Amino acid sequence: MSAYQTIVVGTDGSKSSLLAVERAAAIAAAFDATLVIGCAYYENQDAASSTLRQDSVQVLGDDPAQQNLDTAKAAAEAAGATKVETEIKAGSPVEALMALVNDRKADLLVVGNRGINSLTGRLLGSVPADVARQSDCDVMIVHTVA
Repeated sequence: MSAYQTIVVGTDGSKSSLLAVERAAAIAAAFDATLVIGCAYYENQDAASSTLRQDSVQVLGDDPAQQNLDTAKAAAEAAGATKVETEIKAGSPVEALMALVNDRKADLLVVGNRGINSLTGRLLGSVPADVARQSDCDVMIVHTVA
């Protein structure tokens, strides 16, 4: 197995997502990989409402998304990652993560487990389950919530 070169992780500003960022940062540090932290945002309330999911925080606007990224980048650097990049993407969390994985040719996608075991997640899907099905790279689902 070759070492991971590019690792993507998403944040929505929640405690759960920051735990996933910290785990991804530790892996990036171990492999001397580039860590790309992404944050999806909706441009307006109508767009957010049309894709409302129980397992994701709805980030409205690019200013809050950038604040989430700044916080996540600081957490990643504190966890040992030295090559950290950030990017905001308009759209749903799944769309944004898949775009980042594909655009950056990521070797690993790290997501938290929030929503994966909920009834809604089982019936309608969850961000971790959906990206695991769609991703062409390795996916690590980090235990971030009980």
